[in-house]
Amino acid sequence: MQSFLLVFHVFLSVGIIALVLLQRGKGADAGAALGGGSSGSVFGSQGSSNFLSTTTAVFATAFFVVSLTLAYMASNREQAGSVVNNSVISAPLEKPAAVVDDMPAAVKSESNGSDVPAAE
Repeated sequence: MQSFLLVFHVFLSVGIIALVLLQRGKGADAGAALGGGSSGSVFGSQGSSNFLSTTTAVFATAFFVVSLTLAYMASNREQAGSVVNNSVISAPLEKPAAVVDDMPAAVKSESNGSDVPAAE
């Protein structure tokens, strides 16, 4: 169900973007009023503004409802906790291959008795 809603959510978002880009701005109405010749369009003399505005409003309402539904589904998961706390460690931590205790005595004496060599 959640996968279907995610796909539908993406479809709605792309639809809203396309519908907004198809709509004319307010300045285009002045050209049509002065004889722009838009009366012979597919949508009639009124133009496509009512159809595109209504469709955009329907898509935006559906987008809002699907967003709330997805948020509700995400907050009510049965598996609680963070991803970090629920992760599985693939290999146990082990000592490195070259252990400091196996260092030769000559190297230890050069480093003032400590296991870490002195910086030069």
